[in-house]
Order: sequence, then C-alpha cells, then structure tokens
Amino acid sequence: QVQLAESGGGSVQAGGSLRLSCVVSGYTRYRTACMAWFRQAPGKEREGITTISTGNSTTYYAEPVKGRFTIYRDSAKNLLYLQMNNLKPEDTAMYYCAVGPFSWPCTFNSDFNYWGQGTQVTVSS
Repeated sequence: QVQLAESGGGSVQAGGSLRLSCVVSGYTRYRTACMAWFRQAPGKEREGITTISTGNSTTYYAEPVKGRFTIYRDSAKNLLYLQMNNLKPEDTAMYYCAVGPFSWPCTFNSDFNYWGQGTQVTVSS
C-alpha cells in the first residue's frame, strides 16, 4: 500500500529557511500523478500551496508562497521536497504531503487519496 511520511519541520525565525521531505512508499498505480504540499493552520481550512506533476514535472504555486517556496522531487528515490525560503509568521502551519491522480492543478483536498501525517512548521517574528 501507499504510505507517505513527512519530515523536516521545525521552528525558525522570520526570514529563515526550511526544507521539508516526504518519503513515498508503495505504488500508486497512477500513470500520471499529482504530488503536493498542503498546510493547515489552527482554526483554518487546509490549503494546497504547491503541486507537481509526475508526468512532466510541471509545477503550480499558490500566490502566498510563489517566489519563496520550491517543490521538487527525486523520482528515483520516491522523494518529494519543499524548499521554503524567506519564511513568514503566516507560514506557520502543519504541512502535509499528498499524492493523487492527475487533476491539474490539484489544489483541492478531494484531489488526493494519500496523505502523510504532517510536520509542524513554526515561524516566529
């Protein structure tokens, strides 16, 4: 079965950087899949912030993170990464990686079938 596991979260000061990792094990059976990072702050809805297609590595970024975050993957090792630079307090949230069938731009919770357990990112001012 498919399992995802995030790591790399932590506490940083505003302006700092973090790199999140997601290990994907198992086979999804998707010819082309969306791999994504979501985040959810307390009291707020989970939001998709960036996605990448496994077919051609096309990426999508939500406006709040555009220019600061970068999604990339190592397909050979089944790893998904999120490089976060110039972090802001509003980036504080639980971050989740997810995998689902290709449905571009794959920004909805319902687009994804597999989820990691989440890793906490806290940014202080």
